[in-house]
Amino acid sequence: MIQPGFSAIDTKFGPIAILWWSDAAGPRVRQIFLCGRSDAAVTVGREFPGARPGSHPAIDDLCGRMQQFLDGHAVTFHLDRMAMEVCGEFQRNVLMAEYGIPRGWVSTYGLLARRVGAPGGARAAGRALATHPFPIVIPCHRAVRSDGSVGGYQGGGRMKRALLEMEGVEFDAGGRLKLNRVYYAGWHD
Repeated sequence: MIQPGFSAIDTKFGPIAILWWSDAAGPRVRQIFLCGRSDAAVTVGREFPGARPGSHPAIDDLCGRMQQFLDGHAVTFHLDRMAMEVCGEFQRNVLMAEYGIPRGWVSTYGLLARRVGAPGGARAAGRALATHPFPIVIPCHRAVRSDGSVGGYQGGGRMKRALLEMEGVEFDAGGRLKLNRVYYAGWHD
């Protein structure tokens, strides 16, 4: 059995932990925890009691890239180290559609659902994003409600709004997004 490891980083949004394991092919990320104000080690230990603090150059690189992203820099993440197989087919499809949304753009849960062949599946798309294991790497903060409100986020609404603002997404005086850069809006399968 492969022993899972985890790495933690402190960010301006609070601690984040990356759960991973390594085999002959190298490390694979199993889950990223946006811990907010709680202790990352405690959160990982509660969810995965066998995980131990560890390090690997590829994971250290991912931690550094995540830190840069959370500091407002444009960073492109690659999925080659993400254990996408832990997600079901529908969730993977939603995640891949979400991954395709460029920095500075948003899409709605309904548009994502339609994009993956599930018209009327806005709630299912939202649930797929709310429970997915790779936040930040797959930019789920770029999915919003069709009325311009931010919707849910594993790191909380304040973090989601801050990430969107760092990417140049604008909000009106009432706190709703100005939906002037909506991805997948004009696409029909």
